[in-house]
Amino acid sequence: MIGVLGGGPAGRIAAMQLAMAGREVALVEKGGLGGQCLHHGCMVVCALNDIARHLHESRTLVSLGILDRSPQFSFPKTLSGMASVQQKIARVLDAETRNCGVQVWQGSEGRVEGNSLYVDGERVDTEKIIVATGSLPRIPDIPGIHLQGVYHPHALSSMREVPDHLLVIGGGIMAAEFAFIFREFGAEVDLAVRSTFLKELNPRLRDLAKRDLDGVQIHEGCRVSRLEGEGMVSRAVLITAEGEVPVPCDGVFLAAGLVPNSSMVTGIVKGADGRIIVDRSMATSHPDVYACGDVTGSRCLTPVARYEGTVAAASILGRDPPPDGIPVPQSMNLASEYAFVEGDQSDDEVAFGTPGPAGPGTFWSVPNGRTGMASILVSRGSGDIHGVYTAGPAAGIIAAYQSFLMRLGVTVHEFNRFMEVHPMTDGVYPLMKYASYRLNREKDDGSEPGREH
Repeated sequence: MIGVLGGGPAGRIAAMQLAMAGREVALVEKGGLGGQCLHHGCMVVCALNDIARHLHESRTLVSLGILDRSPQFSFPKTLSGMASVQQKIARVLDAETRNCGVQVWQGSEGRVEGNSLYVDGERVDTEKIIVATGSLPRIPDIPGIHLQGVYHPHALSSMREVPDHLLVIGGGIMAAEFAFIFREFGAEVDLAVRSTFLKELNPRLRDLAKRDLDGVQIHEGCRVSRLEGEGMVSRAVLITAEGEVPVPCDGVFLAAGLVPNSSMVTGIVKGADGRIIVDRSMATSHPDVYACGDVTGSRCLTPVARYEGTVAAASILGRDPPPDGIPVPQSMNLASEYAFVEGDQSDDEVAFGTPGPAGPGTFWSVPNGRTGMASILVSRGSGDIHGVYTAGPAAGIIAAYQSFLMRLGVTVHEFNRFMEVHPMTDGVYPLMKYASYRLNREKDDGSEPGREH
């Protein structure tokens, strides 16, 4: 039997593929199937952002005189409704997993010692083991971090009402998404960022994201010295270049990233941060034990976890691994959806950019100039696409398909055969056609297309 510890995207995919190949598989999951994505991550952001975006768009229509008032919402009903939907999705995942032939040992606690799997304290005979135990929120070592009123994605359900003044700690995508959500829910929001806000993001996307976070006070280049309060957090003290800055708050949300969840694994080589060290086949230091997903310290992205689960299953079955998923598309949800995918770089890149077109979801954004954007990086010589950056209602879908086309080697010149649907908010496809025209004209007459258009 093959034992799989963890029922998130990585473990579940690995278990199903092994079972469909005829192997006996038992999946051990202490909580519900779906892992962090369903219960604490992607789906939580989807649920809350849907409401936050609805409130944001309704306020835009009120400002234009089209609606006479913005809707009110109930935070407790939001959380209870979200939990109900999550349970329904978990039941679907459970049925799908069992229908593939996987034995699901739900509610059981597992641990791995070397090449031995223990379930609820009892050793289980296994041929191979896959560890897919995911990740946990990074909890900064800050005095006062355990005061009441301090939350993180795994503790969000304990928040009974939206704080009047919330401090979000973190400067990446997770921090930006929750800052937007709680600002639209009515909180005053401060954002404490150790270095640069969204530093890994394309500068044009970052500038648009800051517009979506109007009203959020972003403190860059700071650290949180301490949290204060009598039982309940009431103030944070930030250390900035100017010295100590007190920030009153009745809530703190930790969005400082994730760390591998590997405390239940011993006898396997791990990194200093707890990540399980694996090779390209997802094998650990013990030849009968594999690991995949966030616990390996890879990007904490659901598609990456699924891919690694597929690799682990293929390795156990003695099959060739699937083609790698590079370049990896990513997204962020604020008032708009932001997405990007980056491939190989070269010395002859030229950038092209354009505002997003009006269409479904952006028509009423034309008056305030918030229709999003599209930008691409292209090789001047070959027309190869090296980067796509876009903001708009369907940005994530666009980036995903562009990632696929980039892996196939599709160039901007081949977009001359592309026929679009109209209306839609994709500014990338016309930019590809325009880039092809400009690059061809440069070849014909020797003109320079410039760096940005």
